[in-house]
Formats: sequence, structure tokens, C-alpha cells
Amino acid sequence: MHACTLCPRQCGVDRLNQQQAGTCKTLDKAWVSSFQAHFGEETPLVGSHGSGTIFFTHCNLLCNFCQNFDISHEGIGRAVTDHQLADMMLALQQAGCHNINFVTPSHVVAQILSALAVACEQGLRIPLIYNSGGYDCVETLQLLDQIIDIYMPDFKFWDPNIAKLTCQAPDYPQTAQAALQEMHRQVGDLTMDGHGIAQRGLLVRHLVMPERLAGTKHVMQFIAEKISPNTYVNIMPQYCPCGDLTTTPQLQRAISQREFKYALQAAK
Repeated sequence: MHACTLCPRQCGVDRLNQQQAGTCKTLDKAWVSSFQAHFGEETPLVGSHGSGTIFFTHCNLLCNFCQNFDISHEGIGRAVTDHQLADMMLALQQAGCHNINFVTPSHVVAQILSALAVACEQGLRIPLIYNSGGYDCVETLQLLDQIIDIYMPDFKFWDPNIAKLTCQAPDYPQTAQAALQEMHRQVGDLTMDGHGIAQRGLLVRHLVMPERLAGTKHVMQFIAEKISPNTYVNIMPQYCPCGDLTTTPQLQRAISQREFKYALQAAK
């Protein structure tokens, strides 16, 4: 992190000198906005005791429509040490959560690895989930091989122009494709135990957007042909106007039922 290249932004800033911060606005310590047993995640993650989510503050993608705008853009949260982050993981395990769910982890992979060294020594044993926006470097993901059990990336946009318009990341489609391929190489298709609780594998989220801006048909074709037709995909209909949409008037409405049905059919 002396010249940070952890994420595709490749800011190259020295995050350890306490003065420079790149796109993610995060220095040497991870920031956490909350941690809790979460019952709103996908069914294989929630089970009866919830998914142990740790929501990291800030983000490397910064979509203008983010439903967690106060966390990702405005920085709601607090800095935590490795031991404090490890304690959160252990507390969630003690509460009976089925997994540890790292939400928006792309910019704090180094801090997560450091905290895991502490937590695992103290008995952390439940599956680990990497819950990202899909804007991840393959080289960084390779650091997580044999560590992360379940990858849960978004695949947000197929069109580079839409990615540039919404998050200033025209390389998002190409980056996400490479990231999903590396994730699947590591963990394969999603597998579950006898109780239907996910243990290992890839789970992809895709948010349906107004005017078919997400490029659902192309995203699903890529997953089926280049990843696996057995990929667990969550087609999400909950888009609603959030964040700062002054530059994207086409996103200033919820999706229609027709748009959602089109997305489901495209996936099938």
C-alpha cells in the first residue's frame, strides 16, 4: 500500500503515510460502518441465524445511484484495528451466523487479510464471503485464493459508456469479466450443505436498471458461456432512485415490471 494498486483504479498513492488517500479515501486502517447478523441476503447465506455482515465504509467504485450513499460516498463509519476487525468476526460467529460476509471489501483486502490472521488464531472457522461490486483486480483476488470460500460479486454493466456515466469506470465490463473468471477458477459453482447453507462457490448479483442500462442479456450470455451455466445468479428488481442522479436522468425512476420480466427471460 506504499503505492497502492489493490484495485483497478491503480491510484498509486502511499496509503501508509497518513496523508495521501486515493479514490477509496481509506488509509492504513479499514473503516467499518456496521456489523450484524443480516437476514436480507440470499437464502443460502441467511439460513436460520443470518449472514454475518461487516459493512466497510468507502468504496472503490462509487456508483452515483448507490443505495448506501452515506456509507460509500459520505464516509459514515469508524476506523478499526486488525484486532477490532477480528473481534467483529468472532462475535458474529459466536452469535451463530453461518458465515462472515465482507461487504465492499475491494479496497481493504490487505486489512482483511491482516485481521484474519488474528481471527483464525482465535478460532474463526465459518465460511468467508467476498461481497464486492465486481470491480476487482485479478492480482488482488489471487491473494485470496484458498482463503475466501464464497465470492459474491455484482456484474453491474455491460456497456463501458454506462459504466463511465455512473461511476467513472469505463473499464468496468472488462474488469468484471476477468474478476468473475478468476473467482470461479478459485471456488467453482456454488455448493451447499444438507441444510441448504452455502459453503463454497460463486454467487453473482445483477441489478436490473431502467431502460435496460445494465445490459442484462449480454451479462447473462457471458456468465452462461464463459463462467458456467450452473452459476447461481440473483436477478435483483429493487433498483430505486438513490444517491446523486443529477447527471443521469434516465435513472431517476424505478424499474417497471416489464423490465424485470425481460431480465428474467434473458437469464433463462
